[in-house]
Amino acid sequence: MKKLAVALSFLLLSSHALALDVAGVNVAPAVSVHQKSLTLNGSGIRKKLFIKVYVGSLYTERKVTTPAQLLADPGEKLIRMSFVHKKVEKEKIVEAFTEGLANNSPAVARSAEAKAFLAWFTSDFVAGDTVDISLSPDGTMAASHNGKALGTVRSPALVQGVLLIWFGEKPADGGLKKGMLGNG
Repeated sequence: MKKLAVALSFLLLSSHALALDVAGVNVAPAVSVHQKSLTLNGSGIRKKLFIKVYVGSLYTERKVTTPAQLLADPGEKLIRMSFVHKKVEKEKIVEAFTEGLANNSPAVARSAEAKAFLAWFTSDFVAGDTVDISLSPDGTMAASHNGKALGTVRSPALVQGVLLIWFGEKPADGGLKKGMLGNG
């Protein structure tokens, strides 16, 4: 009987690890980026006023709980934005990224690489859309929208600047920052 109870406990724990629901979005416990397995570090909801805009998830090779750990971590990282609002205009996302860069990395915000990154976002986003931003230790950043590549750039300063949009002193959303760092 004890063996059955233990087996059922493991089954319940493992099924819980497979399915994490945040604001109606099924958040994967792991993703693969550049042949590396990244695990979910944390997720949260990006809100603008009282409106839920997207579920933000951070995937890392190693668990991090502070911005300093995240920025110092030499591993691959992925930020996933899973949109839940019915429609978010591309201008609003570009404006939010521009503001996040200006607030946390002013020099990067004015760079040619930042302008190239912002130019990748040419379509509106609707509920169910996913934007992935992968950040590699060599300073390469790539983004995709629903699996379609948007662009790639190599700039260690931009990689750090983009991370600071969510994890800097003036993040886009403090609650989202805490959630993605697993402290939510």
